[in-house]
Amino acid sequence: MSFIGPLSFLNRVPPGLVLGIALVLVLAQLFHSLLHHGRRPYLPVLLLTVAGISAGQLWDVLGLPGLRLGQVNLLPALAFATALQSLAKPLTVRLLP
Repeated sequence: MSFIGPLSFLNRVPPGLVLGIALVLVLAQLFHSLLHHGRRPYLPVLLLTVAGISAGQLWDVLGLPGLRLGQVNLLPALAFATALQSLAKPLTVRLLP
């Protein structure tokens, strides 16, 4: 029995995507508050966290070993996201000219 209504599109969203987005947001907030003590702008920290999580997923696509949490390869994603945070200071993000 399928549910037809405004929330029926949620059946097509993979759980790994939801978990990955949640992991990015939680890690970016932790990095911003703990590593940078709120002194860095949030957007570079968020973008570097996204890049780290994406590199961790690429690690999984290549078939290299790692610790999985559902569909998210957690250990390499954490390692890459943490390593990239050192670039948050020199990274400048300008949205409007």
